[in-house]
Amino acid sequence: MSSFRPYRSSQRAEQDRLSQLLRAQWTRFRTARGWVLAMAASVLVTVSLGLLIAGGARSSCVTGKGEGPCPAPLVGPDGTAVKDKYYFVHQPLKGNGSLTARVSDMTGQIRLPDAVPGVRNVKEGVVPWAKAGLLVRQSLTQGTPYAAVMLTGDHGVRMQYNFTHDVPGGPHNGPQWLRLTRSGDTVTGYESDDGKTWTEVSTVKLTGLPETIEIGLFATSPGALWDMAIAFAQATATFDQIKLQGANGLWRRDDVGVSMESDGRTPHHPGRVVESGDKLIVTGGGDIGPATVEGGVRADLLLTGGALGLIPMLVGAVTFFTAEHRRGLIGTSLPAEPHPARLLAAKAMVVGAVAFVAGLVTSGVVIPVGLAMLRANQNPIQPITLDTELRMIVGYAALTAAAAVLALGLAALVERSIVAIGLGIAMVVVPYLLATAGLAPWLLMITPAAGFAITQSVPTFAHVDVDRSLLGGYYPLPPWAGLAVTCGYAALALGAAIAVHRRKGSRQVPLV
Repeated sequence: MSSFRPYRSSQRAEQDRLSQLLRAQWTRFRTARGWVLAMAASVLVTVSLGLLIAGGARSSCVTGKGEGPCPAPLVGPDGTAVKDKYYFVHQPLKGNGSLTARVSDMTGQIRLPDAVPGVRNVKEGVVPWAKAGLLVRQSLTQGTPYAAVMLTGDHGVRMQYNFTHDVPGGPHNGPQWLRLTRSGDTVTGYESDDGKTWTEVSTVKLTGLPETIEIGLFATSPGALWDMAIAFAQATATFDQIKLQGANGLWRRDDVGVSMESDGRTPHHPGRVVESGDKLIVTGGGDIGPATVEGGVRADLLLTGGALGLIPMLVGAVTFFTAEHRRGLIGTSLPAEPHPARLLAAKAMVVGAVAFVAGLVTSGVVIPVGLAMLRANQNPIQPITLDTELRMIVGYAALTAAAAVLALGLAALVERSIVAIGLGIAMVVVPYLLATAGLAPWLLMITPAAGFAITQSVPTFAHVDVDRSLLGGYYPLPPWAGLAVTCGYAALALGAAIAVHRRKGSRQVPLV
């Protein structure tokens, strides 16, 4: 037992030295007014901009009852805001059965930017996510569970269900046979080039599917996306070789989710069906899928000022290193002084912890208070779970800490305040601002600005076209993957700086 005593004593002494070093750095930080003000400014900028956005947001909608507050967003089975508008030719199916049909043709209309001001520019064509195919659903009530196999405008055959789920089939864009079968709660979609050899696309389980469901043919088309706006688009599909097993009634026609003009009676862009021999030609507009734009104000917009708020944080982190370096207090290894690498690590721990707390205060105020202000002003809000809200709050704090440590590491590497601050802003702030404007969104995959993905409140769904900007809700990386990129940059910069300062065994010439 006695052989372990020197080791334990040495370990305790090391812990005491580290504790003293951390306390000394914390005291140095909190007694320097400039650094404290930098952290306070970071909080103030982000919170002020976020609450300004929340207070200035006003949404109104025109319905058959006139103009007024927008209704709450439609939600799907998992609570996600969804769109559920399409033209449906259907029959009730009791028990098990199947529907087979060929989509022999798919056309449409798209409104493009006006070539002549005031003159609508509507052209023939289909948008990439126009959809036509076979659909089963619990009922015609919007937002209820469903499953569909379909041909799309430019994404081949897909199997989609419950709005947020999408499974790719073959890359077909021409005529295609489709089949949908129901067995209990299980729905299976198939595709075929010739109606003889079939390939399964996917099998899904719709828990709680009632004995009698609706099964039929549908067509829909999301709007054309341009200039951060969604314009009119419709899809028209020709179905033939239609075979329904398990039901033999009359086809019913429903323009599900159609909206009315201001007079409350005239349908706005109605769908239709035309019978021609054994063919059904179905036209519809809208979409069945997540409502990433129309679903209400997103909570992450409240943190739009986060990049600007990080600027004083980056300045404070850089000067926390360079202020002492100018006085020659870093870069020495005299017996009375801690090793430069150990001192740098202590500074990183202090500045990271302070930045985390500042970020936590920022997001912990602006998100819940901003959401409350949006609700008070009768704005529709994208549904947000408590888990997502907590992830945004804690994640933004972690992003702030990582950015501060990155700035400190850069300062220790270049040993010039202006250069380090410029690098920090160029790596973290500038890519975010460019992505907000819809310019070079790929920068949010390869720069430390990728960490802002942790603040996204609505997922980026692959089967929904959105404006590729942060204002449009587009993040190229999932939340935690984006944060991992920022943390990786911070760890790399700090690790390189510690390695450099570890090799400095003698006093460096003070900077002037």
